[in-house]
Order: sequence, then C-alpha cells, then structure tokens
Amino acid sequence: MTIAELRNLVSYITDAEGKQTSVIVPQAVWSEILQTLERLESGLDPIDENEPNSQILADLTEAIRDTQAGDTFPVSQLWEKVYE
Repeated sequence: MTIAELRNLVSYITDAEGKQTSVIVPQAVWSEILQTLERLESGLDPIDENEPNSQILADLTEAIRDTQAGDTFPVSQLWEKVYE
C-alpha cells in the first residue's frame, strides 16, 4: 500500500479551526501498518523473513565452501558495489 492510498483510506478529525487533530484508521489498514512496522523492527526484509531455514543453511554452507576454496574477494570490492 502506498502512502497516497493510505491517505485516501483514513478519515481526519479536525478542531473548530479546521486543524487536523486526529486520524481514524480502518482496522484492516491498521493491521497492515502494524505488520509492516513489525517487519521493519525485525530488521529483516519479508523475503528473508520467509526464507526456509534449509535454504539459509544451504547458502551459509556454500559461502563457507567458497571461502575454504579461496574463492573470495577484497572487502573494498564489496564497498564499491554498495556505492555504485
């Protein structure tokens, strides 16, 4: 859900001067917001959060084998890719 969509789904409460003071959020939207915040709080992207443990273990095993075989590269190359 985009922010623009979210703005169209909520209702605003205003004071006597027309200043927005509160927001009424539909329950379904609130649940989605909470789920999004929980995923952010966990620090994991949903694709990682839902990855099976067996796949994580296989990826780690492959990384260890690559390292033992000397199939590595300098950390500076990693940073170069980050800042491309």
